[in-house]
Amino acid sequence: MALLSVSDLSISFGGLRAVSNLNLELNKNDLAGLIGPNGAGKTTAFNMLTGVYLPTEGDIKLDGKSLLGLKPYQINHCGVARTFQNIRLFGDLSVIDNLKIAYHSHAKYGVWGAICRLPGFYSGEKEMYEKSMELLKIFKLEHKWEELANNLPYGEQRRLEIARAMATQPRLLLLDEPAAGMNPQETHELMEMIHWIRDQFDLTILLIEHDMSLVMGVCEKIYVLDYGQIIAQGTPEEIKNNRRVIEAYLGEEAS
Repeated sequence: MALLSVSDLSISFGGLRAVSNLNLELNKNDLAGLIGPNGAGKTTAFNMLTGVYLPTEGDIKLDGKSLLGLKPYQINHCGVARTFQNIRLFGDLSVIDNLKIAYHSHAKYGVWGAICRLPGFYSGEKEMYEKSMELLKIFKLEHKWEELANNLPYGEQRRLEIARAMATQPRLLLLDEPAAGMNPQETHELMEMIHWIRDQFDLTILLIEHDMSLVMGVCEKIYVLDYGQIIAQGTPEEIKNNRRVIEAYLGEEAS
């Protein structure tokens, strides 16, 4: 059984059909890309997968269980995490507090434990701190742990947002333009990090990205969306040489 199965997923806004009959399937440990021109419906698809939008038609299943009708936090508890095209950190909180907030979804103490400062509260907070520092080391941010998120350079804010998504302990990670705003060196490091994260944490990853060097270098299979419909799917080599994809998106220089 596929980890993620999307069947005939569609959504309309008024008279506009933004995504139409989207079908895709991801197995455990897949590293896949969703590409297409601006306005093709990529982020809209992510919003349906994470409960931000309710599809007009179709179904989304994670391990055979439908996610339709669940709220975003419920979908996150099922094991789906995402980043956003526009960074959405808690800018006025420290770097480590951004991660600890994400870890709270798996806290082992309840409201009364926190209010009454029971022993479980202190042990739980210690565990979240230690796990947060471990993640910050992975993303090379441990030396910035006390800084406000707003004060980080753009590339480090991107890394922190991915780290925060990882703190929710997902099985499926959705990355919406993770390389946006990064320089070539940062993009190369991100490629290596995405591979490492997939292998180290036993994850399935689906990413949206316009940087074709990253997509072709990191993804094992690619779906191409145009005007809300999948027009091609396959390996990077197959996509790079697909005439319809070249005409719609990649351009002749990619052929």
